[in-house]
Amino acid sequence: MLLVVDNSSIYTKNLIDFLTKNKVKFVNRKHNQVKLSEIQNYNSFILSGRRQNNKEMNVLNSKIIQHTVLEQKNLLGICYGAEILALTIGGTIRKKNSLEKGDQEITILKENPLCTGTMKVFESHNYEISRINNSMINIANSKNCLYEMIQLNNYNIFGTQFHPEMSSDGQALIDAFVSL
Repeated sequence: MLLVVDNSSIYTKNLIDFLTKNKVKFVNRKHNQVKLSEIQNYNSFILSGRRQNNKEMNVLNSKIIQHTVLEQKNLLGICYGAEILALTIGGTIRKKNSLEKGDQEITILKENPLCTGTMKVFESHNYEISRINNSMINIANSKNCLYEMIQLNNYNIFGTQFHPEMSSDGQALIDAFVSL
């Protein structure tokens, strides 16, 4: 069963609508409604984007990431979800000088089970991943972002700096993720 952790992104509704339309079995919980004692009941997680920084939300998402690594479960972190993934695994993020928002073409750099070639995606972020540690793989980049998509070694643990729920190429990526 898939758990969608809603970190209050304005785009989470698009993600929920996509999953519902495609008859994916999932549970959607606001970050402040997730009980850590229940996360072992899920085999797959999507961490949404966010609107603002929140210490409790950061702690919860980091603990979910640690759980997925230890238990080798599937995880897709979207925007903030990718940033907290990078931070939890030992990378860094930085504030951008301006909001990155709009359509972007990204290039897939490494073979992975979610996508190939190039993708047209939607960006909306003030922060970005600035460094990943050596246990992470840079899967995709764009002219504006070095780490558009990351993966933890050979685990099914991924992060996208972009919002895959907002484009058809991105939705194909989500579909591939939920099929893992």
